[in-house]
Amino acid sequence: MPGLNRDSPMPLWAQLEAMLRARIAAGEFRTHFPTDAELVEQYDVSRHTVRAAVARLQADRLVARERGRGSTLQMGAVLEQSISPFYSLAAEISRRGLTEHSKVRRHAKTRDARAAARLGLDPDAELVHVQRLRLAGGEPVALDDSWIPADVGAPLLRAHLESGSLYELLEAVAHVYVTGGTERIGAAAPDPEARKLLALARGDAMLLVERVAYAGERPVEYRRSRVHGGKFAFLAKWDRHQAPL
Repeated sequence: MPGLNRDSPMPLWAQLEAMLRARIAAGEFRTHFPTDAELVEQYDVSRHTVRAAVARLQADRLVARERGRGSTLQMGAVLEQSISPFYSLAAEISRRGLTEHSKVRRHAKTRDARAAARLGLDPDAELVHVQRLRLAGGEPVALDDSWIPADVGAPLLRAHLESGSLYELLEAVAHVYVTGGTERIGAAAPDPEARKLLALARGDAMLLVERVAYAGERPVEYRRSRVHGGKFAFLAKWDRHQAPL
């Protein structure tokens, strides 16, 4: 097990936090999360350093502390995504120390009149349709359907889509840069496909996120994301100068 770098300008608690996140992402601690005493011994640090590191994991709902029982791993923790001009589910999953992965279910050219209309195209315009089941730590979080104009998205048909941001892939393989977009978030009743793939139990909620992304003035993606309501939440921040109505 790699040790902490005591010559690094990074505080010991921050190094320990990063190492614990990496171990969580690698699948450790599923049956037992180390006690503070065990971490003190493993990493040769003070109890204060351990508590500071674990407190950050607790704040991100990766672990839970219970008096008399120590810390336990929360594999079903809710991902909180900030509502900001740009955000990335892939980046948020990785930031939480979880393994980010996508199962590619559809990956082909198609025609879809509704998606074409949202992209400002003729109903029979050729599109690239990508459907990905997004996983965090091996658990399903969202089912994304993206439709992209064929002249933009064709290079994606030869790309690996099992991880990472679709927009980063568009930049890498198609030299198309998403600069903005519009998004609508609402509640929806789970359809049979979403219920099965997202492992939704009876009574579980689902969020429907519809997005149109732009490269400059041109719409380059229409996306419908069906999101497990029990595993994902959007977080808005405000202050007194920008108070919500």
